[in-house]
Amino acid sequence: MKSFIQNRIEETKSQELDLAPLLDVVFILLIFFIVTTVFVKETGVEVDKPTAVSTKQLQKSVVMIAITANREIMYAGTNVGIKGVRATLTQAIKTQAKPLVIQADKMVPTDLLVQVIDQAKLAGVLSVSIATVNE
Repeated sequence: MKSFIQNRIEETKSQELDLAPLLDVVFILLIFFIVTTVFVKETGVEVDKPTAVSTKQLQKSVVMIAITANREIMYAGTNVGIKGVRATLTQAIKTQAKPLVIQADKMVPTDLLVQVIDQAKLAGVLSVSIATVNE
């Protein structure tokens, strides 16, 4: 005859939970969220944006370029310069047409801003916006 302790050990072993189905569900949810997430490439620098009353929120899938007060043109943390804007934007929009958002510092000369917009238009960008801060 089995002892009381042996019976309790067998009962404890039979009451263990199988975590495999729970882990399967967790991994499926993780894959779902990774696949459906939209990633926006940030410019990698902070700029002091001008203020505007007509500020509005744009869609998530945009291409962002920053122009710093030091006249550096940044894309994804890299200084591309005025000569690299066209090639960079052509590459960024080759699979899907996306609008361009330029984050220009308040101190950026208008001439440089116009040059960046011209290069964007030559690259095939259909919509160009300038990032501002709401008053």
